[in-house]
Amino acid sequence: MRKFVIMGVQGSGKGTQAKLMADELDLVHISVGDVFRWNVQHHTKIGAQVRRIVASGHLVGDDLVESVVRARLTEHDWNYGFIIDGFPRNARQAEFFLESYDIDGVIYLDLPDEEVVRRVLARRLCSRCGLDYNLIASRPQVEDTCDVCGGALVTRSDDNPEALAVRLSEYHAKTRPVMDIFQRKEHVAVVDARRSVLEVQAEIREHFDLPSPRALAARPTGRAAGPPADRMNGQPGDQPAAADRSAS
Repeated sequence: MRKFVIMGVQGSGKGTQAKLMADELDLVHISVGDVFRWNVQHHTKIGAQVRRIVASGHLVGDDLVESVVRARLTEHDWNYGFIIDGFPRNARQAEFFLESYDIDGVIYLDLPDEEVVRRVLARRLCSRCGLDYNLIASRPQVEDTCDVCGGALVTRSDDNPEALAVRLSEYHAKTRPVMDIFQRKEHVAVVDARRSVLEVQAEIREHFDLPSPRALAARPTGRAAGPPADRMNGQPGDQPAAADRSAS
């Protein structure tokens, strides 16, 4: 059984990297953002709280995050292990988590703030079907128009420089104490998240002596191999809807 924590600021590719590991290593991907998004989409009481908080540019409170994660982990559907993103959020939660679960390691996706700003401000959302786009690497065929339903693409209400600055400040203030705890007790792999999806994934696997990504192993060797099949140098797979960003 393998158990990992993946951490990184929004736009660093946590969701993309966690999903690759989960799919290929039979892990359950536990995403705080996904849990909150489900609540927002189903108009629950938690969803209403999340929507108000995210619209103001702040992060969802630690107590609410902790209660959601505890409830999710008690389902025990992770027979072969899990990879969790969006948690722990503070030193107390980190200590609790380490006492309760024998994790194999922590993945920290390192991304400079200026690159975070570039990626986040390039995100767009279809106003009709909700599909996510990133103008850096997944531009629509017709400008400002969804490829799937033809709806207008809009900027999310909290994807603006002011709200992003608040989220970055809060993230850095809370993350440093958590990382200090992990680095004292666990194997922490710090990975440069500016590179392509497969390059980042391959380095994660190398750090923890895990099998190479299938997509990478299937590529031919030598100069004729060409560019990575994912072609996504900016990790655009991590393009969460509003609720996902509560966990960043």
